[in-house]
Amino acid sequence: MSTYDRPWKSFAEQLELLKRRGMTIVDDASAIHFLSTIGYYRLSAYWYPFRQIEMTQDTLTSDIRYARSDTFYQGTTFGDCLALYEFDKALRPLIFSSLERIEVTIRVDIAHLLGKRNTFAHHCIDEFQPTVAKKLMRSGRTRFSEWESKYGSLVNRSKEDFVKHYREHHGGQLPIWVTIETWDFGTMSQLFAMMKVPDKVQIASKYGLDWRVLQSWLRSLNYLRNLVAHHSRVWNRNIIDQPRMPKSREVSWCDACFERGGQVNRVFVLLAIIRHFLNVISDDSDWRSKVAYHILNFPKQQSEKEIQFSEMGGVKAGRIGLYKLQAIKTPA
Repeated sequence: MSTYDRPWKSFAEQLELLKRRGMTIVDDASAIHFLSTIGYYRLSAYWYPFRQIEMTQDTLTSDIRYARSDTFYQGTTFGDCLALYEFDKALRPLIFSSLERIEVTIRVDIAHLLGKRNTFAHHCIDEFQPTVAKKLMRSGRTRFSEWESKYGSLVNRSKEDFVKHYREHHGGQLPIWVTIETWDFGTMSQLFAMMKVPDKVQIASKYGLDWRVLQSWLRSLNYLRNLVAHHSRVWNRNIIDQPRMPKSREVSWCDACFERGGQVNRVFVLLAIIRHFLNVISDDSDWRSKVAYHILNFPKQQSEKEIQFSEMGGVKAGRIGLYKLQAIKTPA
């Protein structure tokens, strides 16, 4: 087991370290201010792309390896890194506001469908696919009971007046159209995954999607939501929970995206997925325009290592290759 051997450093020492590694600091006082209010570690994610890549060769196998060095590319400034940070910071609330609208609408879709058949469908395992009754190896509990535990904790922690009202006037159990308002995005997407296929098909058809695609998209958007909620870096993130793409010619904008070099493991495709939902929910061109404007005003750098918005997973041809996020529409 290795021992951590990096000592604590004052903000001034952190600044000197950056200088030794080749970063240009125009204003020491300003840089120290940002180090003390944002933090060296958080900012390091935004100067990471400006660290030089070094090639090494294994003396035994002769294998060539590439790794980031501690030295910055020529001309890299603290301002370059801060501009990326500010770009990402401004992107997150745009994403969060759209995810809220999607989450609220999907909640209604689920509660309206299941509630019509059973007021307390979320407590009835028979309302879901048979596989949810199988015990999981890791816990010995069923998938459904694990979901119920998570859901129960959310309800118990809720301080909402409507929860208190229903418990006082209508008993302990809450109807699905009430209790669903206490769920988070993950709890909602997990319930959707447990639903019977005909129910999934009915909801997915509203969005012009195969149910498997919708299920995957909800899971990926939940991953994105968690990143945004925890103020994590988003703009060039490698998306671990990648969305499933529709078959060719099922969703036209998906075909256009990947014909132009889009990447399924980057945030741009999730922005396009959000736009797909919003086209159905409200056709909000204002959000689309704001996001497109933000991306097209991606910050320029002084460093010889130019970072481009294409690292978000849009096409590789450059800014003009955004293929007009404003124009992405869901087929009628």
